[in-house]
Amino acid sequence: MTGDRPTKERIIDATLETLRVDGFAGTSARTIARRGGLNQALIFYHFGTINDLLLAALDRAAMERREHYEEAMRDAADARDLIEVAARLYREDLEAGHITVLSELIAGSLTEPSLGPEIVARMQPWIDLAEGAIARAIEGTFVRELVQPRDLAFALVALYLGVDLLTQLDGDHARAESLFEVGRRLTVTMSMLEDGAD
Repeated sequence: MTGDRPTKERIIDATLETLRVDGFAGTSARTIARRGGLNQALIFYHFGTINDLLLAALDRAAMERREHYEEAMRDAADARDLIEVAARLYREDLEAGHITVLSELIAGSLTEPSLGPEIVARMQPWIDLAEGAIARAIEGTFVRELVQPRDLAFALVALYLGVDLLTQLDGDHARAESLFEVGRRLTVTMSMLEDGAD
């Protein structure tokens, strides 16, 4: 029951739902308050500005997802496992609307430039997470000799964000699935090359 949740959490809940349903352009103190059954003044009392509220909402959503990602990636023993985990997590994010929230905030940062650096700073823990998972997945392979895990992590997070944005624009999820299939084929090729090297 929403009435049992602290006011700040209810405001964040309403903000995330408003971003998912109305997009960045439709997210205002009025629409958030209406969706959450709250007084607008509470938004400014608890968060100061709408941008601060948007970033707090992103922080909470990211923290919850990152914990889930960390747990899921811990089980990935190699690159093949990592691709399967990434595909599953992507589908979960898409279905739950997490991708919509991030895409809307990135798009909104074009009209609210102060959001841009804040969003970029919040991407660093995701790059760190990807770096750790990639380093484990390619340890002891020839790929580790060719590329630094940090560089590959940055590229993959950037690719993920780009795919998210394009998926939001055209609604075609098949392209993302196609990229995961390419990743699967690459891991098979890597495995064959490793076996041939032995």
